[in-house]
Amino acid sequence: MAERSEETLIEKIAEKFHAHDSSSSSDSDDEKPKASDSSIKSKIHRLFGRERPVYQVLGGGKQADLFLWRDKKATATVLGGATAIWVLFELIEYHLLTLICHSLILTLAILFLWSNAMTFINKSPPHIPQVNIPEDLSTNVALSLRFEINRALATLRGIALGRDLKKFLGAIAGLWVISTLGSYFSFLTLFYIVLVLLHTVPFVYEKYDDKIDSFGEKAMEEIKKQYAVFDAKVLRKIPIGALKDKRH
Repeated sequence: MAERSEETLIEKIAEKFHAHDSSSSSDSDDEKPKASDSSIKSKIHRLFGRERPVYQVLGGGKQADLFLWRDKKATATVLGGATAIWVLFELIEYHLLTLICHSLILTLAILFLWSNAMTFINKSPPHIPQVNIPEDLSTNVALSLRFEINRALATLRGIALGRDLKKFLGAIAGLWVISTLGSYFSFLTLFYIVLVLLHTVPFVYEKYDDKIDSFGEKAMEEIKKQYAVFDAKVLRKIPIGALKDKRH
């Protein structure tokens, strides 16, 4: 009887060790795909070296809420107003001065008739609030425009006085593309297209960022290959050193 009890104890201990080994192996197997998933995600290079979320890249706050459709009513209002302005001035070919004058005529006529109708039926005339542009708002708009213009001028100056050939070629290519688009579209149409892109591209990118980043990584590798070929065949053959010696 003692021998049988010892055998049963040994079998139970062996079963416990076997169950522990199997659970540890299953845990290790479960951890492998998690590690592999995290390594795959870490291998994905974000576009333009992005390390922060899209919301923070756009500056956060109300402007990011507009671009990413976090505030749907405000975004729909902005796009609806821009679409109405574009339809008026581009499709109907309305002019800005004509629109302002017609709006003022309509407003003055409605208020004048309303005020006289109230006095005719012995009622007090309607209270029309005084409208003034706040000084802080106009100052902030002027300062923002001044800051952006100065930053653009400083960037162009840095490119012109610098020796970074990539930035120089990128600026020339960007300005050439804008000038080409300007010959096909009016300024208002181009502004409307940019506005629509700002309200659609970040939203789509935030939703499908992993797929877009993997595709963008492949595209950037192909662009680097093509640039290396262009650099070897064209840029390195430009006698920049001889020009520098002539200047000195």
